[in-house]
Amino acid sequence: MSAIFGENLTFTQEDGGDVELVAFGDDKYARYETMDGYTVVYDTQQGGYCYAEQYGSGTGRRFSSTGVRVPEGPPENLPRHLREGQEFRRNQVMDRFATMIPPDERAAIRPDAMLTFGPNQGLLPGDRVSEGDVRGLTILVTFPGTNTTVTREDVDDMLNSPNFSGNGNRCSVKEFFRTMSTDRLRFTNTVVGPFRMSRPRLAYANVEGLLVPEAIQAAFDAGVDFSRFDSQGRGIVDSVCIMYAGRTEYKGDLWPHNWVHRQAYDGMRTELYTVTSMGRAPDDLSIGTYCHESGHLLCRWPDLYDYGTAEREGDDFTSAGMGTYCVMGAGNHLGDGRTPSPVCVYLRRLVGWCGQDVDIARADNYVAKHGDYDTALIYQHPQRADTEYFLVENRSRDDFDVNLTASGLAVYHCDIDGSNEFQQGTSAHHYQCALMQADGHLDLETNANQGDGGDLYGPTEGTALSHSSRPASLWWDGSESGLTISQVSGPGAVITFRTGTQGVAGISVAGKSSPAAVISAESAGGLTDAITLQGLGTVRELEVSIDIAHPRIGDLRVVLLSPTGRRAVLHNRTGGSTNDLRLSLDSRPPSLLAPLVGEGVTGEWKLRITDAAESSTGKLLHWELHVRTAT
Repeated sequence: MSAIFGENLTFTQEDGGDVELVAFGDDKYARYETMDGYTVVYDTQQGGYCYAEQYGSGTGRRFSSTGVRVPEGPPENLPRHLREGQEFRRNQVMDRFATMIPPDERAAIRPDAMLTFGPNQGLLPGDRVSEGDVRGLTILVTFPGTNTTVTREDVDDMLNSPNFSGNGNRCSVKEFFRTMSTDRLRFTNTVVGPFRMSRPRLAYANVEGLLVPEAIQAAFDAGVDFSRFDSQGRGIVDSVCIMYAGRTEYKGDLWPHNWVHRQAYDGMRTELYTVTSMGRAPDDLSIGTYCHESGHLLCRWPDLYDYGTAEREGDDFTSAGMGTYCVMGAGNHLGDGRTPSPVCVYLRRLVGWCGQDVDIARADNYVAKHGDYDTALIYQHPQRADTEYFLVENRSRDDFDVNLTASGLAVYHCDIDGSNEFQQGTSAHHYQCALMQADGHLDLETNANQGDGGDLYGPTEGTALSHSSRPASLWWDGSESGLTISQVSGPGAVITFRTGTQGVAGISVAGKSSPAAVISAESAGGLTDAITLQGLGTVRELEVSIDIAHPRIGDLRVVLLSPTGRRAVLHNRTGGSTNDLRLSLDSRPPSLLAPLVGEGVTGEWKLRITDAAESSTGKLLHWELHVRTAT
């Protein structure tokens, strides 16, 4: 279930004319806009994409076509960014999910639990085939009028070769799963075809339910023995993948997805399948989406992203979930899909791919090795040990992590009863696997990005994570977990860290500076002065005093930055023509210093002053910091 949230993509129309659109959604529900923000739908009568309008009202609003093709320009007074109603979107998604649940299981599963909830101990319903020698069936299909130079040998190499590096891919699909599972899963594929489908390519994009049965039937009619693909003797084909000719079309049956097709073939039954594209030429082949969809099919992993537009229990906000930090989030797209992100330790552990749990509850020094996919560093809830816990992992920028935006120690807050649909972070609504973003910005929860350079824990002499840091190591119900991480070393093949209480609560640390430095409006960056503090723990209370000589304080902006770069704006061009700025602030709420509570103490604290007027200059005479720590 590969998601696209705001990417520019090229779509094909019946007359052969391509159109560039922005796509939002996945195979269960998607919306499309022109580059200038007008919502469009595919109009089969017009043979192309047309501007959309709405009919109905309230939560049942739906799209219809205006009949005006995109190249003709939008109809007069048509609003941008139209949305269908929440109830309609929800019903569309729930109808799609209902077809995936076996009829005899539907009564026991809440429809809402079929989103990113893992109703089966964190996993999706259905049998896992995540260990041993598993042979999948990959069926190649082409369409009348759609050409590809990709051969069966090209696909076989991408799926099975022990040394595949074609087109910049990190490895083959087989090697990806062998590496992630520490050789527990040996997943190979038999590639058959290509088979020519009966309809043009766009017919399968615009009418759902045609591609998969026709492709599987074509393989059966060609004499493929389905019993060869039943590793567990269930009478069920373990894995079916349909790869179609041409570039990926994010629409209908052609949207890359994992779903169910139950059909008997000479005593064998098909069940789960995936669909993806093989491209127009060998240069288009990439392993990322294939690995993501196979993760659903083989391991029953849920998506670790937010479906957003599918309103559920009042939540229709789109967050980023795990972002690029897992192949089951947005990590399958890293490196243009050629070096996907690893499977995060949370999902590996759910399917038994971690042979060693290292309990980090005891105060001690610990080692996190990069690429050690067999080990889980874990801190468990005392009453809910199998349900809620923290996991720690080395995600230094190397190997499968080479394209991450951050590098360092990752800390995940996990709860198999959670869902990456829920970004609220409350006791009732929280992620299934949440990355504790070290900068405290919650950019993944607010959908600001899919990951940035401040997400992972870098070198920290004092306390990096505790009950009072931001983010804090609290259980989802708000109670103290007791997890404290300190003395984190820098990114690399090995990261060392310590757990257990560091320092003593209430220690005072102070620093001062009297630079008498000129604040010049000619410098775009203004004046920056630093005070270096040394001390274990995090900020519980903070006081700052500043003395600036200046003829017009309304021209000044003053910002205090913590060692991690988190900032608090202390003065922002107020006060008009008043002379000189003397500030004395503390962190008692409400306070301008509130964003810095919970930051680590050790490092350079910077005061940045900018002057908006060229006609006057001033001086930073003196400033002081006083910190009382927490552990």
